[in-house]
Amino acid sequence: MRLPRTALAAAALLTVVTTAGCTTASAPAPAEADAQLSSVVTESSVVQSTRLSSAQAVTAASAALAAAEADGTGFVSVSVVDRDGQLQAFVRGENAASHTISASREKAYTAAAFGAATSELAERASGDGAGLRDLKGTLFLAGGVSVKAGESSIAGIGVGGAPSGGKDEEYAQAGLDAIAE
Repeated sequence: MRLPRTALAAAALLTVVTTAGCTTASAPAPAEADAQLSSVVTESSVVQSTRLSSAQAVTAASAALAAAEADGTGFVSVSVVDRDGQLQAFVRGENAASHTISASREKAYTAAAFGAATSELAERASGDGAGLRDLKGTLFLAGGVSVKAGESSIAGIGVGGAPSGGKDEEYAQAGLDAIAE
């Protein structure tokens, strides 16, 4: 795999030459920079990342909200995030409070990052002193489920706003069920 040559990459490849106690730096010629770039990054150095398609993320979010609405709890927010916590899909139900937006996203990220339902993770986050609950962007309350490809967590679905975390998680699970194979 060849990376495009950029000014930043060329600057990073400055050649340091030491002569008689003096150190000078010079930029390689463009052809030399290409050769250095291709020798620095090999196929075995590249990591591929798996994530949900945008269509599957939207399907999961919509199914979670539909489950809440069918249960008379349409005032929730649903977030689907990738493994890194980047939002892939979001839907806010009618009359969902503003705090449900961040709660759903943080639950989704927590489930994705730790590869487990947030209800299971809540016990790990308890205790005195600093702990998991202090990690920025996470929320260790029931309502998030992990989306897995094989054994790897690739996404999370989080719901916030139902009368209980158990209901939030039930709706998140409905979103997962809608895209499970």
